[in-house]
Amino acid sequence: MEEVRIQIMRVRESRDPLPLPAYRTEGAAGMDLAADLEGDVVLAPLERALIPTGIAVALPAGFEAQIRPRSGRALREGVTLVNSPGTIDSDYRGEIQLIAVNLGKEPVVVRRGERVAQMIVQRVCKARWQEVSELLPSRRQEGGFGHTDKA
Repeated sequence: MEEVRIQIMRVRESRDPLPLPAYRTEGAAGMDLAADLEGDVVLAPLERALIPTGIAVALPAGFEAQIRPRSGRALREGVTLVNSPGTIDSDYRGEIQLIAVNLGKEPVVVRRGERVAQMIVQRVCKARWQEVSELLPSRRQEGGFGHTDKA
């Protein structure tokens, strides 16, 4: 498996620093991100909040980090991310923050150090448009939403 070295920085001093993002199992694609909060954040149903992670990264050119919800929290509590997957571009150097939303029926408490999302580092390529007067045909053509369900 390919590995890439990425610079990471804590954005705040703390007497009790949170662990850096880490893979929890050998086959994990995502690293867990923890909430770097001063106090608890209570998310009422359908409420959104910005959750800081306390870290900033310097991704190499040609890479991005995708931020995704944790499936366990989504299932148990209805907590997900509004812009999922979120993208951290290689030239962004600010704190990684998460836009969490509670889609559940009960309030949810997010506490300091809780794992709230996962980060996946991916290669990216740049697209270069080639404007044409017509596209090459495909089997699907213009078939849209649900078109493969039709007999």
